[in-house]
Amino acid sequence: MRNRYLDVLRFLAIVRVIVYHVTGWATLTLVFPAMSVMFALAGSLMAASLTRSGPTAVGRRLRRLLPSLWVLAVVFVPAMLLSGLPVTPRVLLWLLPVADPPANHWGALALSVIWYLRDYLWFVLASPVAFWLFRRAPLPTLLAPYLLLVAIEAGIYPAPPVLREFGLYFGAWLLGFANHAGMLRRLTGRVLYPVALALAVAGGAWIVGHPGPRGYDLNDNHLGNALWSAAFILVVLGRAPAGVAWLGRNRLADRAVTAVNRRALTIYLWHMPFVVALTPLVDVVGWSHQDPVGLAVRVLLVFALVGLVTLAVGWVEDVAAGRPPELIPGGPQRPVEPAARTGTGSPLRADAALRSVGEAADGAGAAGANGARVVVPAQRVAGETASVEINARGS
Repeated sequence: MRNRYLDVLRFLAIVRVIVYHVTGWATLTLVFPAMSVMFALAGSLMAASLTRSGPTAVGRRLRRLLPSLWVLAVVFVPAMLLSGLPVTPRVLLWLLPVADPPANHWGALALSVIWYLRDYLWFVLASPVAFWLFRRAPLPTLLAPYLLLVAIEAGIYPAPPVLREFGLYFGAWLLGFANHAGMLRRLTGRVLYPVALALAVAGGAWIVGHPGPRGYDLNDNHLGNALWSAAFILVVLGRAPAGVAWLGRNRLADRAVTAVNRRALTIYLWHMPFVVALTPLVDVVGWSHQDPVGLAVRVLLVFALVGLVTLAVGWVEDVAAGRPPELIPGGPQRPVEPAARTGTGSPLRADAALRSVGEAADGAGAAGANGARVVVPAQRVAGETASVEINARGS
């Protein structure tokens, strides 16, 4: 069964990312380092998939991840080509973004969140080897990305961009491995809290001593981001509650958490184009980005537009996961056919029901960003136009 606490964390992370992109409030990155939390949750689920399926989990994860990107690309890539993006072989990176896909002047901003998918793909591809190392030497494997980042930030090792990304976020991914293995929950308070405090103090000191162009925004400070986020993840996962019973008692909240988890990738990919499009339009009508009312209106409009596009194309995530497509996930539980329950009736119908049960159970561990709750035997339906590379970061 899905861990609903992890689903709540992912829900909060997605909401926080959108609010941050609309408001630009740097404090939000400190209060809730959402991107590191999302990588940690994805790492935990990837470890579960590798435990169950081995290296074949990589292919299944890519199958779940890429279709939502392709839907986005079908809309935006032709628009960018028509507005000045040169046709080069690098355009094919929109099919598999192992490097930054090309974009024109407006696309680079509207589609800047693709960096998350790029890093996610690299982490998925590296996971079989990393998981093998983690199971044999957990602590050295956990420390490796942070030591790499220290070496990069200190100028000791001029690493290529890919390794820099591993230093920044792969540590959070590996903390997800540790969460799946139960290591974080087994840490006593006398160990966990001092370690978390030391990481937070070190990260905070580095942030204060090396402010970026947006002040104390974690996105401008790689080492501070990694250390501060590690402290946050240790606490929220290492001291995770046994359950979130209150969620089950609130039907609206329960369905909202399920729906956002099932559509997390769609929501994440599509929110930034609306943020970029609405910013000048809202200013035109007199709601300045410095006006609380204007910000509130902009946040509500972005959420509304993201909701509409999610209704239109979010079902692609269901198809990618091998589930029946739904308009709004989290609806009433579907009963199994009587033939499957009683052993009578058509063997084909019984076999189909049994296969759906197996797929539902498999989806419980494999849903990297979907967060569906599974109940056996049936799944709960819960200025230049020259080419530039997408490398904007700010979540």
